[in-house]
This record gives sequence, C-alpha cells and structure tokens, in this order.
Amino acid sequence: MTITNIILILVVLIIAGYLVFYIIKRKKTAEVEQTVDTQDDKTYTIEMMTEFVKKRLDEITKINLYDIGLSEEELKRRKNKKYELKKALKGCTYGDVNDKKYVKELIYDLLAKEYGVNESNISRAIAFDIPSLLTPQDKFDILIYAYKKEFGYEALTELIKKYNLAELKYIEGETKPSYVITSNEIEDIYEKENIVLSFSDKLSVVVQRIYQHYKGYSSIDEVRDMNIDGVSGGVSGLPESFLSQVAQIDGDYLSQIEEHKVPRACDSIWIFFQGKSIRLAFLSFGTEAELKRVCQNIYKYNNPGQLSDTNGYKINEMKDGSRVVVVRPSFSETWAFFVRKFDVKRSTLEQWFKGEPGSDESIELLRFLVKGARIVSITGEQGCGKTTMLMGMIENIYETMNIRVQETAFELHLRKIYPTRNILTFRETETISGQEGLDVQKKTDGSVNIIGEVATDPVAAWMIQAAQVASKFTLFTHHAKTFPNLVTALRNSMLRIGQFNNEKTAEEQVVQVLNFDIHLTKDFRGKRYVERITECIPVEDKNEYTFDHRKEKTLEGKFDKFFDNATHYFEKVTDRKLYTYRNILEYVDGEYVITNPITETNMKEMRINMDEADMENFDKFIEKHWPNVYKKSTYTLEGEKEVVATAKRGRKPKKQV
Repeated sequence: MTITNIILILVVLIIAGYLVFYIIKRKKTAEVEQTVDTQDDKTYTIEMMTEFVKKRLDEITKINLYDIGLSEEELKRRKNKKYELKKALKGCTYGDVNDKKYVKELIYDLLAKEYGVNESNISRAIAFDIPSLLTPQDKFDILIYAYKKEFGYEALTELIKKYNLAELKYIEGETKPSYVITSNEIEDIYEKENIVLSFSDKLSVVVQRIYQHYKGYSSIDEVRDMNIDGVSGGVSGLPESFLSQVAQIDGDYLSQIEEHKVPRACDSIWIFFQGKSIRLAFLSFGTEAELKRVCQNIYKYNNPGQLSDTNGYKINEMKDGSRVVVVRPSFSETWAFFVRKFDVKRSTLEQWFKGEPGSDESIELLRFLVKGARIVSITGEQGCGKTTMLMGMIENIYETMNIRVQETAFELHLRKIYPTRNILTFRETETISGQEGLDVQKKTDGSVNIIGEVATDPVAAWMIQAAQVASKFTLFTHHAKTFPNLVTALRNSMLRIGQFNNEKTAEEQVVQVLNFDIHLTKDFRGKRYVERITECIPVEDKNEYTFDHRKEKTLEGKFDKFFDNATHYFEKVTDRKLYTYRNILEYVDGEYVITNPITETNMKEMRINMDEADMENFDKFIEKHWPNVYKKSTYTLEGEKEVVATAKRGRKPKKQV
C-alpha cells in the first residue's frame, strides 16, 4: 500500500468521524432546544401563570415583616401595602370594581417584572397572532377589552347594538327562534373588527383571564360588570346528576354530551338585556366545579350565612348594589345563580317611556299621582321594570316628606340618588321578618312608606294597615296580572294571617285603601311598556231598605214589600259589589292614550296634597284631557280652593251653597 493511499484513507476516516460528530452534536442540540421549547410552552400557559400568581400573592400577604429587619418607615409602608392587598383580595370577590382593578394591576406587574412574560412568549398563553387558534371565548375577551377601552361599562351594550345580537334567530338543530349569541357570530365580529393589540393590551387580556379563574367569576366576570340588567348561570343544559342516568340508557346521547354537542349545566350563561333573556352559547364555565365555585363566592358580601344542603338558597346584594340569588342541590337540580342589576342613574320616568307617542302626558299623570299622595301599586311579571318604574316615581315625592323603605334585599338604593333626603331602608334578615321591619317603621317619623315588593302575606296585610293609618301614602310593587287579581291577592293575604274571617270585610279594607294601579307588561320581544293605569272606585253602601209595607192594606202587599227588603239584604250579604274600576290611561296600538277621568273624590284629595304651582298645573291637565268633567266640577274645585286658602289665613270659610 502506497503512502498516497494511506493518506487518502486517513483523510476519509477523519472526514467521516467529523460528520458523525457533527450529526451527533446537532441532534443533541436539537433535543436540548426542543426540551427548552417544551419547557417554555408549559411555563407560559394560563395554568402555570395562574399557579405562580396564587403562590406569589400568598407569599406577599403571609410574610412576617418583622423578620426582615426593615426600618420603621419602610415597615409602616410595607404593612399598609400588605393590608391594602388583603382588603382588595377580599373586596374583589364581592363585586368591587376598584378592588378588582387594584388586584389586576398587581398581577400585571408580577407577570411582566418577575415571571418574564414578553412579546415573544405571551402568545403561548393565548394565540393572539394566529386567529384560527383562538377560541370563541378568546375572541370575545379581546372584543370586550377593545370596546371597554372606548365605551367603558357600556362595552357589551355597544357590541350587541352594533351587530344586532339581541334579535330572535334560528340556530342549527332548533325549530323555534330564540335569543342567543352564537360562536359563529363572535368569530364573524372578530374578523370584521380586525383588532390590533399591543403587548400591553395582550398582557391585559391574559391578566383578566388569570384573574377571573383566581378571584373573579370565571367566564362571566367582565360580563357581570357591564351595564346590563343582569346575568345568570346554571339555568339550562343537563345537570351532572342526569349524565349517569343517560349513560345507562343511551350511549350515543352520552357521547354527544361528551363532545359538547348537547349543553351541560356548566355551559349555561344567560344575560338579561333590555327586557330580553339572551343565552351566550359561546361562553362556558368549563366544568361543574367552576360553576360551583362561582355560586359559592358570588353571594358572600356582608357575610349573609352559609349556603348549605339544609339551607339551599341565599338572597343577598353585592357591593355594587346588584341583587344576587344563589341556589344549590338538593333544593334545586343544579347549582345556579341570578344577578340583577339596577342602574340608578337611568331610573327616571323619561328613560322608562323612551319618548313614545303620548309619553309626555303619561309622565305628567304619574307625577300628579305621586304629588297628590295617592296609594299606588305597580304590578306586572318578573323583569317588566317594576323596580325601575318605582325608582323613577320616587323622584317626584316632595322634599319635605320622609321616606321609609322595606325590601327583601336592597335594590332601590335611594340614598345614592338623593343623598340629602331623609330616607332609611330596612330589609328582611334571617332573624327579623318583613312584618317586624314594618312595625319598626311606624316609630321612625316616616311620611311615605315604600315597599319594594309585597311578596308575603304579613307584608301585604301590614301594607294595608300602614296605608290606612301609619303614613301619608304608600307605593308598592306586586306580581298581580289584573286589577281584580290584585284586590283578591291582597284580600286573601289578610284572610290567611287571620286578620279577618270574612271575605267581604277584608276586601272592603283593600278597596278603601287602594287608589291606583300601574300595570307594566313585557311582550314576547322584550319590549316593556305601561299597559294601563287603573283607578279603584269603592262602591258606596246605600241604604235601600224601605218602610213601604206600612202603607199596604193587605197581608199579601205587606209580604211583597217585606220580601223586597229581604232581597236587598241577601244581595248585600251574598253578592254585594264592593268596588268598580276603570282605566285612566291605556296603551293602544303603540301609543299612550288618556281615557276615563279621575273620580272627583280623588281629584279633590290630590289637590289638597299639592303645592299651589302643582295644583294649578293639575287643573290645566284636567281641563285639557277631561274638559266636560272639569266644567261640571269647576264650582266644587274652586269652592274647595277657597276652603283651603281661608284655612291658611286662619278664618272660618264661607258656607258653600
């Protein structure tokens, strides 16, 4: 073998060895890079960042500051920050938006400064740069964030109005239209909006996602804060208890449930928007455990007691004034909650009527009923706007009158609207009934009693008593469908608590007290309007007996006259009509129409309770709408005005002819 061949062989071996070494090294490098990438992918997921935030905030709140060796000034500063964080962590679970903002800002700083979240790795949490990988919830969160920057808490309202999402629609697999917002609609809107996010925007969206699973209310966290009428969860879909039964009967149906083709209870999220219940089909709590967590946290403000199997429901308010009702098994078939929001800034009569034809006259009439100190009921089904109407009417009560309110849960929040007025609200508790609360009100120098809802027999009965003797006038709400139903329901309440034993006597007490009923209606499409305003007119008990039998000469004639009197007696005992009623205002073909006149008795009493300016305007109102009645009653009204004026001057009035 020549030297040349040996050299060639060595060169070949060296090259081959180098190639093998290079391939092995590259393979190892690739494996290391893959390991690092995999580790990074796991590091920057929502779950991992949530665990970090929980651990870090726990450390901050539990650290012993005295062991660190801080100066007195630094120790005081750190103690205040620790206290503030503890307070915010507790308050944000009650629905306090300021505490929520504080906690989110802290999470933002922890992720950006300590965890190392940056532009390159944030998309491993939510795929902001690849729209096809975004879930409908991701897209909705981004849309709400973008709209909230521009519209604040009107973000959801603006989104729904802009894309007509609150309309009846057919969805796949259903034969009837419903109010629902689907995943396809959210995806179409996201594509149309073409939102461009900065790194700060992306991190804010990630922070919100972490917060809502840590301290917030899961998928409804931002929705609950919006200016809508309410939100509920767990009210549709299949309960967990039903799934085990299905598994034994129908395996195919169970597979459809597992593939999320059939909604579960934890997929149930509904909003109440302008009188319409709308299902958010694109949102879900994910698991039954998450729905349960939300139900267990959402009612906790002011420590209302424990929700347990023996006490399966709780009614409370949240820190922002929202009313919350929570139910749980075995009282209900699944965990569920209902949050109702009352926007006190919008609760005016003008906002309620929304400028429809005839609304100005209707508003004027309602104001005169309140200024005239009439006892008024507001009736209608749930969600028709009774509380909003009541809040709007209270605005017209004279400033000189003290207002006392009784509610099941604080809803009216009148002192937020009228902080300078004499207003005090009571509510039922586990140890104090509505009856006891109303008894206490008698001793609090109130002029006007307002009962948020006459829902129990004792409250209904006391309301009648209070309207007779304890206050100048009363406003209350009730769920009656018609005016006779209202009278019957109040009468039956008085009978059930044993205050009266005779139906006629109880009914007579009701109709003598009740002056007017405002009935509200919510139609199929969610439109709310005043269907009618009805006046209650008690029937006077006239003495129709005669002594004509004395004039009769024959026995038969005397018997005939006696039986006439007997007939009158039995009519009064068995089927005496205690009241009539007539509509003062009606909603006809989309227009409010003032119809029958107010009775002269109520006109007189209303004018007595008004100041001179309102009295003059009321006279003009009567002359405009019921001129014939006004002319017939002119002398009576003017004469009564003279009586009032003379009484003010301290002189004896002239005798009326």
